[in-house]
Amino acid sequence: MSIWWSLHLRREAASVPLARRLLLGTMETAGVDPDVSYDLSVALSEACANAVEHGGGTVHGASSEAYRVTAYLDGEKCRIEVTDSGPGFAFSPAPRPARADAEHGRGLGLIRELADHVHIGNKPGRAGTVVSFDKILKWRDDSPLMAV
Repeated sequence: MSIWWSLHLRREAASVPLARRLLLGTMETAGVDPDVSYDLSVALSEACANAVEHGGGTVHGASSEAYRVTAYLDGEKCRIEVTDSGPGFAFSPAPRPARADAEHGRGLGLIRELADHVHIGNKPGRAGTVVSFDKILKWRDDSPLMAV
């Protein structure tokens, strides 16, 4: 069984919990283990917060005030992509530890800790960043959609 959805969200702080709640609801309905769901929801929140804070830019000469979240639950894996229209990276962002007292700069590291595979890069051919991450799913015993 496969489930996927995509959201086009305004770059506003209020959009972050909306994406998180939709992901948690989808995974609860599918029967994904709550610990895995929680890890993915925190990683999604961090990726969305980065898109809200850093994902602005211009698209075809107009200011972009939106970003996209797409989630795929397919068999034993969940893949999430958050795409914005910001300036992108001039280089590949290397993992670097943030100071323990830092209020910013820990999001990408947290995503790397919570997911099994992470890719962060620029959108092909145009401005913007794509943060995608995967996690192997664990299912509740009573899962209605458990992968067979």
